[in-house]
Amino acid sequence: MLSQTFTQYQQRVDSQLAHFIDAQTVTDSQLKAAMKHGALGGGKRIRPFLVYAIGEMLNVPAKNLDTCAAAIECIHAYSLIHDDLPAMDNDALRRGRPTVHIAFDEATAILAGDALQALAFDILSETIDGLTATQNLAMVKALAKASGYSGMCGGQAMDLNATNTQVDLPTLTQLHKLKTGALIRCAIELPMIAANVSLVEQALLLQFADAIGLAFQVQDDVIDIISSTEELGKPQGSDSESNKSTYPKLLGLAGAQATAKSLIQDALSALTKLPYNSQLISEFARFIIERRV
Repeated sequence: MLSQTFTQYQQRVDSQLAHFIDAQTVTDSQLKAAMKHGALGGGKRIRPFLVYAIGEMLNVPAKNLDTCAAAIECIHAYSLIHDDLPAMDNDALRRGRPTVHIAFDEATAILAGDALQALAFDILSETIDGLTATQNLAMVKALAKASGYSGMCGGQAMDLNATNTQVDLPTLTQLHKLKTGALIRCAIELPMIAANVSLVEQALLLQFADAIGLAFQVQDDVIDIISSTEELGKPQGSDSESNKSTYPKLLGLAGAQATAKSLIQDALSALTKLPYNSQLISEFARFIIERRV
């Protein structure tokens, strides 16, 4: 069930992304090509999947979530393009292909990331069927907060500052709650806003979101050690090579794996308290720590 639905939602968001990028008036064909290279060159589409799957659980029609799914993936794609730049992680390979600054050039990569970030908010500010203007504005605000200083960008700054140093567990946890977890949390917030769920249900869904967001990053740290370059589509061991702060470095490989499992149990516990059919979401939560890419 999970694999089939994953593929369905991957194809749906890819179609939406291609539509929105192609709809941009051509000012520079190289810039548009770079945007496509970064946004349409594969990827698991974890965040759009969560938008659609949580929406499905909450009885929100998929068509009402298309702009949400596309917008959040634009932010994720922009973050990866910038993350790969020489001033950041200086990676030459992403998803088995040259990174954007290698395939094009550094200036084009910066602009492609900037353009995808702007496109995300252009998309999300469109009128959405069945939603009020207040709900639409709340979505824009949620994505802005998750993407900026209080979310992903703030976490990336912490990550850069933690390179070549040893941080404690609370600092590492906060770093990843922002860098990775904030956007995953937002992928659950957007359909929550669309469904207008109760405060009790909001709290449980956000408990789930925080747990899987952190588990996802812990497992990413583990995968960097246990998976091959061919599996990863980028250099194996790149985090260790860059002397980044990671969970295996702090807790050991077994400790990191145990932490990921504990977080998933926390996530599943929150799901059991919700009055919805959460089978698909439960399968996804387990997939988080079973994956090797």
